[in-house]
Amino acid sequence: MPSRKKTTMFACAFCSCVSSFVVICVVLGTQQWASSDVRFSRPNASVTVSLSYGLFRGTCEQFVDPGLQVSKTTFQVADSLSSTKTRSLNVAIIVVLVLSLLSSLLSSGFTCTNAVSNPYQTFLGPIGVYTWNSLCGILVLIAMILFPVNVEANSLSEELAHGCSTSLQTHLGSKHNYGYSYWIMLLIIFLNVASLIVIYFYDHARYSKKKEQERPIENAPKDVILF
Repeated sequence: MPSRKKTTMFACAFCSCVSSFVVICVVLGTQQWASSDVRFSRPNASVTVSLSYGLFRGTCEQFVDPGLQVSKTTFQVADSLSSTKTRSLNVAIIVVLVLSLLSSLLSSGFTCTNAVSNPYQTFLGPIGVYTWNSLCGILVLIAMILFPVNVEANSLSEELAHGCSTSLQTHLGSKHNYGYSYWIMLLIIFLNVASLIVIYFYDHARYSKKKEQERPIENAPKDVILF
């Protein structure tokens, strides 16, 4: 059986890993990744398409100057993308987040195993927790980089706006804001870092204790040596 200290520290790391898993599920399931106002010109008028979307679905509504509003509609992101670049990058972000979900699940399993037992295999111990937590954090960071690239460089919002209306002409400008579904990925990275820190302190304390027990005999008290 593991010591009480080990059980407590790995239980804390387990809670952090489970929280990370839950937040990734929230990120994948919600559509508040970005909101955009995209302006286009029409003959004798200008149109603003207001979008709110995630990785799978979104909503859009049109505002035609001088104030006419078209009813809000729901769309599927994959069906609205015609460009290979935007579609491929959107799929890549989903794949990266699914992999981070699996990494978080494995990390939860490893921390739970160490909280209730002392596995013989080295990789099932702190090394495994380091590996899967680091991988999860790196994958989430990649997703945070790829999404703005898709929005800013590949004109994702403009393409989705064209999918909402077929009568749009010249693009006049866009304004983008990133929603909570995007920013809470920072919480995932924080939770992974917290797990790593907890396991590091446990591993460091264990290593220091082991070194203390293996002190050379010349560091022992003289009365012990004489005895």
